[in-house]
Amino acid sequence: MKFLLLTLVLQVSVSEAVPLATLQENDVEFANKYLINFYGHKVEETPMIKMKVKSNLIEEKLQEMQQFFGLNITGQLDASTLQMMHTPRCGVPDVQQFSTFPRRPVWRTHSITYRINNYTPDMKQKDVDYAIQKAFQVWSNVTPLKFRKIDAGEADIMILFAYGAHGDYSAFDGRGGIIAHAFGPGSGIQGDAHFDEAEMWTINSRGTNLFLVAVHEFGHSLGLGHSNDPKAIMFPTYRYIDPSTFRLSADDIRGIQSLYGGPGKPQPAPGPESPDSTICDPNLSFDAVTTVRDKLFFFKNRSFWWKYSERAKTKITLISSFWPTLPSNIQAAYEIGDRNQVFLFKDDKYWLISNLRPQPNYPKSIHSLGFPDSVKKIDAAVYNPLISKTYFFVDDQYWRYDERRRSMDPTYPKLISKNFQGIGPKIDAAFYFKRHYYFFQGATQFEYDVVHHRVTKRLKSNSWFGC
Repeated sequence: MKFLLLTLVLQVSVSEAVPLATLQENDVEFANKYLINFYGHKVEETPMIKMKVKSNLIEEKLQEMQQFFGLNITGQLDASTLQMMHTPRCGVPDVQQFSTFPRRPVWRTHSITYRINNYTPDMKQKDVDYAIQKAFQVWSNVTPLKFRKIDAGEADIMILFAYGAHGDYSAFDGRGGIIAHAFGPGSGIQGDAHFDEAEMWTINSRGTNLFLVAVHEFGHSLGLGHSNDPKAIMFPTYRYIDPSTFRLSADDIRGIQSLYGGPGKPQPAPGPESPDSTICDPNLSFDAVTTVRDKLFFFKNRSFWWKYSERAKTKITLISSFWPTLPSNIQAAYEIGDRNQVFLFKDDKYWLISNLRPQPNYPKSIHSLGFPDSVKKIDAAVYNPLISKTYFFVDDQYWRYDERRRSMDPTYPKLISKNFQGIGPKIDAAFYFKRHYYFFQGATQFEYDVVHHRVTKRLKSNSWFGC
């Protein structure tokens, strides 16, 4: 019954993209499994009355996948989407459930051991050794990390060739499909890299090139997630590149160096989650605050606290651990919820985050939004979904941006104190929640009614943390 209902739901999504007469039942089942495995789609037995809701969820997941791969975003199971789903790829998900992925771990040492637990019969042992050694060298060339092979005992990174189910609850699926997977840094199975023995592993373009796949998987072993840049080795799908001319992309290098620094320039290891005493410091202020779906992000220096808006429990994450390509010290942020977009600002640049993923072709200049050259940075920003306008605060003035027309409204800037009664310059951070703005000025926060245009509460900036 579960599969029948799922088939009906998916057919709603694909009916305008692929004629139902040409859609195979196994295509529907395969697409569903793909979205479950790589995009966090959840399947439950659903009464027919909720079919439209399930259809919308399927459409959202298809859009998320299409956006990640740079496909035409239709929300429907079209031919190009099916083709991408059938491309051999890494088994690590492209999106993580945020509740279980609060921060990306890193190795606390720069001297990392590895061990090849067994060898594929497809290649000579010396060729496997060389491919693995060269794959690690790709990452050591751009970081302070050093890798050492051991032949006995437990290594930091254990390398395994295996068929099907192999003891980690992530079974391989035969030739094609998932070709390998790896786990992020840590003890036990963490850091380990597994390769599907059903593939034909080679040193060249025939079959699946071990060196190229190993570079990708060791990126995961070191703490990197998937990139949506097709030029990056951390892009999820496999493509052959001549190993003799292979180079890491700029995106790969920025990502790994945000975790470990460049050669001879180690990145300080991130500390543990900040204690409640820091969160509840009465003098605590923030650089930027924004909603992100059903969560609140509070940016401060190199990190951000995040929490569900209706719960007190809070966690802290390094910006570089969650978004390796983004800078620290974010100065302003806002969300357009119905587009799943978050904009982050630092100095005269801004970045677009869509579905929690930094988008290509960013950062861009804030002057492309219509700011004069005299504006060098944004202090705070907030989007009002009731009128589709974004307010930008700079010193004692503010601008208003029309998100529909993608242009600044005329007659701006205006004085903050004149048009936001009770709010004086300058504003450190701001966000919108339930028809109210929340303006942050140092350790003080003002709740401001967007309809009646007045301050309704004066709070401590950390009041959201149950302090």
